[in-house]
Amino acid sequence: MDSEQAENTQTTSDDAQTATAEVASGKYERSSIEFPYGDLDDAVGIARAIQTNAGMSCSLSQLAACVSSTISSGTFRLRVSNARIYGLTENARREVTLTPLGRRIADPAAEPNARADAFLHVPLYRRIFEAHDGYTLPGPGPLERFMRDAGVSPKQTGKARQAFMRSARQAGFFAHGEDRLVRPSFPDVPPGTRPIEPPKEKGKGASGGGGDLPPRHPLIEGMFQSLPENGQPWTLDEAADWLHAAAYNLRFAYKLKGKIKIEIEVERQAGE
Repeated sequence: MDSEQAENTQTTSDDAQTATAEVASGKYERSSIEFPYGDLDDAVGIARAIQTNAGMSCSLSQLAACVSSTISSGTFRLRVSNARIYGLTENARREVTLTPLGRRIADPAAEPNARADAFLHVPLYRRIFEAHDGYTLPGPGPLERFMRDAGVSPKQTGKARQAFMRSARQAGFFAHGEDRLVRPSFPDVPPGTRPIEPPKEKGKGASGGGGDLPPRHPLIEGMFQSLPENGQPWTLDEAADWLHAAAYNLRFAYKLKGKIKIEIEVERQAGE
């Protein structure tokens, strides 16, 4: 587990303890709109654990073992609930089953688009996106007031805003800056499919067998597969969308920190 994943898990654990303490003290106020305490990365981790260890479905006790937790843990139960709120699982009768969206998000080739869909599956996040699509996001205070007016309990707006900001970043909605929500655009990948592996090439100077180049990351190979055929018309806007998607995939695949900026400049012919 890397430092960022460890931090996210610790945040989820802290939030679970806070929620449990509020319930025990009678201070818990139920919100009228659904939202997760945990961020999107944590929910994706639950979906991957199910897909890797069980395929489509498993019991709560099996899932707890897969993520090194216990079924009685408040943090574990909160993580399972979060995965459901993002639309990745269906939870019933102590059984956790991946939804079609959960299966897509566990597939590296389909994951970028699935992350955007999962983010907007959260009722609170969709409400915020629809209200501010094309406009600048308000600051922390006004955003928390918007959440409160949307139905979040006043005592929970701070945690809700923090999870929202992390999840928007993890879903690619802040590719153009964290002052606005822009839904990312990625090449469509049929569910359940993976990019075609490139033909292996011999390394330079290699003799006989061996020397094959290692395969590219599926997200990067998927970008190459989405390029138009030689001679096929391509507009500048389409090329710009491809470059923006490629920049996001590079950051995601190789855990790059910072922002990759894409600028398109149209050359004018003399006399125009």
